[in-house]
Amino acid sequence: MLQTLAVRALTALLAVSGALVAFAAAPAQAADRDCGDFANQAAAQQFYVANGGPHSDPHNLDSEGDGLACETLPCPCSTNQGGGGQPAPATPPRRQPARIVSVLDGDTVVVRFATGRRATVRLVGVDTPELRGPECGAVAASRLLRKVLPVGTRVVLVVDGPQPDKDKHGRLLRYVLKNGGKDVGLAQLRRGMARVLVVGRSFERRASYRSTESTARRTNRGSWKTCW
Repeated sequence: MLQTLAVRALTALLAVSGALVAFAAAPAQAADRDCGDFANQAAAQQFYVANGGPHSDPHNLDSEGDGLACETLPCPCSTNQGGGGQPAPATPPRRQPARIVSVLDGDTVVVRFATGRRATVRLVGVDTPELRGPECGAVAASRLLRKVLPVGTRVVLVVDGPQPDKDKHGRLLRYVLKNGGKDVGLAQLRRGMARVLVVGRSFERRASYRSTESTARRTNRGSWKTCW
């Protein structure tokens, strides 16, 4: 009888121990987080990747869907997207938020991404007179772009499918949009400050750009009246 009770007690003890081990081994579920829970973007990115990013975003930390969490947080910043140390895909995000750092001329700007990285961006599909010299109309085109894009302006850079990622000078080729979608390059054409330029192959907005250029030329706007 005593032997039977001992066996039963030992069996019960083993069952309890097994349950405790299974509970300890079960993966802990992270509490719901938002960007305000992190001191900087790098910490948010680390948590985002550890919880499935960029393929899954259960905490909604990547509002832009570009693989970067909590881009409004201060640096230190990180672009790590996991992958066991493999480099991120070379294909750039279709849309990428940034801020204007400076305007170099009528068709080129410098931007800063949420990660702190800076890049020089050439507006897709347009060409303005060169400041070197300067060429006729260059100062007016640059002045207008600085007025449209003052330092600190929030913009969205958009990739054009047919165009190369960069031009021969290493500048990103992008549409630059502000205020919910206003196309800055198209605005330069509308004011007569730029002409249509195709780098390599065609570009997606070529038809509307050509039409806008034609109207500006016909009505003698901007440089069409004074220079071309």
